[in-house]
Amino acid sequence: MRSIPETIKQLIIINVIFYFGSQFIGNLGYDILALHYYENEKFLISQFITHMFMHGSPSHILFNMFGLWMFGSPLEQMWGRQKFLFFYISCGLGAALLQMLVYYSQIQNLYQVIELNNLSLSDPQLILNFMSERDYSNAITAFNSVMVGASGAIYGVLVAFAFSFPNSKLMLLFLPFPIKAKFFVPLLILIDLFFGISSFSVGPIAHFAHIGGAIIGLIMVLYWRKNQFNDRRWD
Repeated sequence: MRSIPETIKQLIIINVIFYFGSQFIGNLGYDILALHYYENEKFLISQFITHMFMHGSPSHILFNMFGLWMFGSPLEQMWGRQKFLFFYISCGLGAALLQMLVYYSQIQNLYQVIELNNLSLSDPQLILNFMSERDYSNAITAFNSVMVGASGAIYGVLVAFAFSFPNSKLMLLFLPFPIKAKFFVPLLILIDLFFGISSFSVGPIAHFAHIGGAIIGLIMVLYWRKNQFNDRRWD
């Protein structure tokens, strides 16, 4: 079995501690550590970091930690500990920021309808005369959102892996055949984009957080490649 680099190991341990700790303290843990919309009374600036280590279910943390180990290990071995950690946290922050911007757009749409028509937030039936039920539901859901998980950071790691090892063949659960990383990762991002902008849904997934992490990962990899930083390890 492939050895686990030190930073990957520490990140997995921290995520596991956060997960089991949150199971003991219940909703209070999610109130304090999960990322809430910035106008929500439960929002704390520290949640931009802490939400990356929170997960909502055993399968959620299992798949994320498997992805971190599988795709992050060769990157840490290539880049060094500090460079990988900087990349990982940056992608997680980018994921949160893009999802927050999407929430902001949805909520502002509701605010504009209320202001333009002199309505009250306490009368949803009247509001629905001026906007679709879907848009109203999206705005309310966005304001009360609870964002958790390392998925955004993992998507950045996936992008970096695809750039660094483009011809690596991946055999994943929902594909009956191996596919090269340079094809699989863009396909995965396109699927998230489809679910993010369409009315289809496969659960309470922050699709734009995935896309945000991928975008930051892409920007950083391209910048490092252009400036020939990929050959420099940050130990």
